[in-house]
Amino acid sequence: MTFEDIIKPAAVRLLAGVSSKKRLMHDISELAGSAYGLDAAIAVGALLERESLGPTGVGRGVALPHARVSGASAVQGVFILLERPVEFEAVDRQPVDLVFALFAPKDAGVEHLKALALVSRTMRDAGVCRKLRANHDSATLHTILTEAPSVAAA
Repeated sequence: MTFEDIIKPAAVRLLAGVSSKKRLMHDISELAGSAYGLDAAIAVGALLERESLGPTGVGRGVALPHARVSGASAVQGVFILLERPVEFEAVDRQPVDLVFALFAPKDAGVEHLKALALVSRTMRDAGVCRKLRANHDSATLHTILTEAPSVAAA
């Protein structure tokens, strides 16, 4: 599994003016709706439900929200770079500006976990995060993600 398998260029954005975690979840879901045809209301509900189990802010300004949703045909990703970080209840208590969300079919077992592992490993790479933060063009951000050196998912 590679980033090219899980994210398309239309699912990568720079966002300005996001004021809260809840607003960010809505924006992620709307982007998933436009890029993959997911029902944005179902997607945001699933993200918020998952988030209620524990925040998905993993530290160093990175969040990896994820949820299983009806309507997803495969594991699908959305990447958002925030112009201004938002509070996300991250493990290190730092605000978040890099967000990679994953949506998986309700019955996706190991594929969902493989995608989450791939994204997690890549977003822990300080060099990749530095490049993402230095670029504000959606196409460039997609290229950085899809060309990031990463070990194959388990």
